[in-house]
Amino acid sequence: MNRFVAAERALRTAAPHQLLDAVRAVLCDRYAAESVELFMADYGLTVLQPVSVLPHTLEPIPVHSSPEGRAFGAQGPFVEERTGRRVRAHLPVTVRGDRLGVLSVTLPSDACDEASLAELAEVAEVLAHEVLVAERDTDLYLQARRKDRLTLAAEMQWQLLPGRSCSRREYELGAQLEPAYAIFGDNFDWSASADRLLLYITNGMGEGIEASLLTNLGINALRNARRAGISLQDQAALADQAIYAQYGGASHLSVLMLDFELSTGRLRVIDAGSPQMLRLRGRTVERVDFEAQLPLGMFEETDYLVQEFQVEPGDRLLFVSDGVYAVAGPGGEAYGERALAMAITSTQLLPATEVPRAVLRELSGHRVRPKPEDDALVVCLDWHGAQGAEPE
Repeated sequence: MNRFVAAERALRTAAPHQLLDAVRAVLCDRYAAESVELFMADYGLTVLQPVSVLPHTLEPIPVHSSPEGRAFGAQGPFVEERTGRRVRAHLPVTVRGDRLGVLSVTLPSDACDEASLAELAEVAEVLAHEVLVAERDTDLYLQARRKDRLTLAAEMQWQLLPGRSCSRREYELGAQLEPAYAIFGDNFDWSASADRLLLYITNGMGEGIEASLLTNLGINALRNARRAGISLQDQAALADQAIYAQYGGASHLSVLMLDFELSTGRLRVIDAGSPQMLRLRGRTVERVDFEAQLPLGMFEETDYLVQEFQVEPGDRLLFVSDGVYAVAGPGGEAYGERALAMAITSTQLLPATEVPRAVLRELSGHRVRPKPEDDALVVCLDWHGAQGAEPE
């Protein structure tokens, strides 16, 4: 049995809470590793948290000023030279574009050749798959992601999300919510098939648990309709009815619903509320306005209409909630389109996964109060189109 197969088998057969022990044992035995550590990205994407049994023996590592963070941000192996005859390889723990963390392995210099590094990167990818599966049965990895305690509303929202990033040859997606440990109403959801990507950006009214419950009902109503295979406008209508039946018009959910045809870039849209879309094409940033329709649940039996829009390869689309574009600055002015355009332009060289966090950092510098009064949601989509797909 070759060593990569041994590592893969060890991870596949390990108990959910023992994945790190399993990968550590096989890497020490088969790859001459001297130490192996797993770090998970926290909810705010500011630190990498060590996975270990309490009490923790390692300190969190900053994402933006560390070798581990460099591997996490660049999404590629980074080898850190150490004194003597040792190196430390940092490997992204990522599955289908969803960035979970970093696996750090200390090795003798002569055991870290190009082939070994490539194998270790594959081991880290297998580990990512197993972590996602293990999270159904253990809280260990979810606990490791938090540097602070989540509010109950935030716990509900994070569990509702599909992930924070994903990628295919046709597109790359990245998203982030703030305040990460106290969100309540904003949310996003996506689902891809062989020929389509469906993306939903939502903003539930209210605060705390009430806002989280409203968003949970809306997202699950949309999922239920989507999984029944019905059209975009019927998905909106059924979710609208579900929310109205529960709240009688007293609460409603703003949503931007998008259906991308992967082969052509043709986009079908329903704009039912406050989330906005901006497009970066070349060096030009512009807000894309759609026909405004009623939020879900405001009135009984609302009909929704679909608009069409064309996305071109190379386009970057940014989706933001009102907690971004309407936040007040020192002089009372809203963050607004101009500031957003500057933030989008200044981050255009970053990958889609890094853009939401970068835009939210700029937003925090504009905000008057240290703590936000509303959720802030940013979703970034880089559209490569069919030209990015493998030939059949």
